[in-house]
Amino acid sequence: MTKRLKIDFVSDVSCPWCVVGLGGLETALERVADLVDAEIHFQPFELNPDMPPEGENIVEHVGRKYGATREQSAANRQAIHDRAAAVGFTMATDENSRIYNTFDAHRLLHWAGLVGDQKALKRALFEAYFTENDSPAEHEVLVRAAMKAGLDAHAAHEVLTSGRYAQEVREAERAWQAAGISSVPAVVINDRYLISGGQPAEYFEQALRQIAAEA
Repeated sequence: MTKRLKIDFVSDVSCPWCVVGLGGLETALERVADLVDAEIHFQPFELNPDMPPEGENIVEHVGRKYGATREQSAANRQAIHDRAAAVGFTMATDENSRIYNTFDAHRLLHWAGLVGDQKALKRALFEAYFTENDSPAEHEVLVRAAMKAGLDAHAAHEVLTSGRYAQEVREAERAWQAAGISSVPAVVINDRYLISGGQPAEYFEQALRQIAAEA
C-alpha cells in the first residue's frame, strides 16, 4: 500500500540549484513509486525580488551579492552545470548571462497550478532561462513557456497582462518566509519535514523511504 505524501517545492525559476534539486527529487520519487504516491506543488520564492526588468549581469551580480571573483564565479557555474547534466538538464549560462526579476513567472506558475500541469511549466521556465538564456521577466518568453507546457497561450497572456494572482503569490511568499524558509530549494513534506538544497537522488530517496515508514 502506497503512502500519500504532500510535497511543496519552494524555489525560484532563476535558481540553478533548484534545477538540480528537482531532478534529484523526481528520480527519487520514481525509485519509491511502490511506496509513495506524491504530487509536487511548486511554491514561490524570489531570490532577487528587487531586480529591475532589464536584470543584471550574472558575474557582476554574484560578485556584488556574495563577494565572488570572476574566477570563482566561473568555477561555481561549471560545477552547477555538471550537477545539472547529471540529472539530464542542459545549462548554457555563461559570463554574459543575466539575472532577472521572476515575479511574473511565479504568477504564471500559480495559474498553472489551478488549470494545468504546473511541473511542465516549471521545467519549461527552467529551460527558457538556463538553456535558452531568455528572460523570465519578458511576457513573450513566459507565454512561449506556457505553450511548451501545453497550456493555453491566450489565457497565459491574459494572466500576465492583467496582473492576476499577484496578491496570492505575495501572500504565499510571506507565508513560506514566516515558516522559516530563507533559501531554496526547500522541499517540505507533509508540512513537517524539510529537505534543503540541491540534494542528489539518493538523499531524497532515503528521506522519502523514512518518511513513508513513519506516515
